[in-house]
Amino acid sequence: MRLARRTLLAGLAVPSVARAQAWPSRPIRLVIPFPPGGTTDILARHIAPPLGAALGQPIVLENRSGGAGAVGVVETLRASADGHTICLTISTLITAALLTKQPYNPVTDVAPILHLANVANILVVNKALPVRSVPELIAYAKANPGRLSYGSPGIGTSVHLSGEMFAQAAGIEMVHVPYRGGGPALADLVGGQLQLMFGNASSTLPFVRADQVRALAVTAATRQAYAPELPTIAEAAIPGFAIVEWYAFLGPAGMPAPIVERLNREIMAIVGTPEGRAKLLELGAEIVGGTPAEFGAFLRADLARMEALVTKANLRAN
Repeated sequence: MRLARRTLLAGLAVPSVARAQAWPSRPIRLVIPFPPGGTTDILARHIAPPLGAALGQPIVLENRSGGAGAVGVVETLRASADGHTICLTISTLITAALLTKQPYNPVTDVAPILHLANVANILVVNKALPVRSVPELIAYAKANPGRLSYGSPGIGTSVHLSGEMFAQAAGIEMVHVPYRGGGPALADLVGGQLQLMFGNASSTLPFVRADQVRALAVTAATRQAYAPELPTIAEAAIPGFAIVEWYAFLGPAGMPAPIVERLNREIMAIVGTPEGRAKLLELGAEIVGGTPAEFGAFLRADLARMEALVTKANLRAN
């Protein structure tokens, strides 16, 4: 599978040094490509106030959901590359471009700012479902083929891919129901319209702790500090199973390097404090960090990895 080179960039005539010196000259728009209530939204609302204080301009949050995050990403990449529009997005930056036709290249059309964190998913089921472990879930699915529905924030998210990989590895049939965000999917899981979900830990943990859903396992390669009692899917039933969602800040390609580096430093300073680390741990997020260049290298490697996974799993948008 090959991605054609695409571009949203035009008219970058203003010298980058001059733009960097004047920045920020007005409020900064932070695009969230998912609706309120999901993991991306929670993380953005945690970081935005102190980031605005550090930069001397307010951070204006804008939820632009749809297309598994692609709508918000496209909105960001179409903006001026002057540092006044940035985006907190997730792994679907890559998978949306692989599974559906998008007007951007996930490597060449973005300015990598910061690989913020990785978040594992938690396999949770509606409490009415008569299963209490991963092996019991697999046995139930085999006895009731096609009767289990799982939700996701959209096609190509790690939540969706976790379900696809789980079904293939376990040899079961499940119906995927894509939503415009994790919040609406979790609400339907609690309400019984869905039977299970591989929900991001950040948005799913409150439902687990409130005893609204039953947690069976985590999708990471190792047990997680926020719920050490939960086994991994690999140790519970499917050896080698592992997938997480990554979260990152980016902007349109062509953003001046001084602006990119300033954003990288300020955000890392916020999440690097004891309070910041504790907050992200509470949300089930593992801080990654690193430089913009390191995030750029990660994007190139992840594109190659996901191309191979999508091809092997024969995944399609519809």
